[in-house]
Amino acid sequence: MNSKPNQIERIEISIAQQTLTAIACQAAPLIYSVSTARNGVGQQFGSECTPLGQHHVRAKIGAGHTPNTVFIGRRASGETYTEELAEQQSSRDWILSRILWLRGDEVGHNRLAKVDTMRRFIYIHGAPDSHAMGIPSSHGCIKMRNQDIIELYDRVEPGTPVSIGL
Repeated sequence: MNSKPNQIERIEISIAQQTLTAIACQAAPLIYSVSTARNGVGQQFGSECTPLGQHHVRAKIGAGHTPNTVFIGRRASGETYTEELAEQQSSRDWILSRILWLRGDEVGHNRLAKVDTMRRFIYIHGAPDSHAMGIPSSHGCIKMRNQDIIELYDRVEPGTPVSIGL
């Protein structure tokens, strides 16, 4: 991958620390507080766990959308997240602002069969700013503050390696 100054070369996610570290080409690492799965780690379909291992960014979704844009099925729904909308639809799993869709690199561990990260729709994505970061609370994805995912999104290219570890 040809790197541009300040482009993210790799991402490391720590489950124990609830952090995402973005390693840049010619800049200091960026460290963000995140929220991984409330069910812990795991690879299986339906587990709502965050998958471990080596991944990469398969696709970037959401360029140009305003912060707090609501996504459903990787498409902007036409809604903008507000606390009022959240009260009306309290059981919704909010995917906001930007999506980095992950694909597993390890066949049998996080790729193909019943452990496929991409087919499980595991993302790094924005979440309501009222959601606490630093504690596991997602349905398997890696949630970030909206301003943080937008900053990261703008510096990541498809193919960027992502390591998720304990």
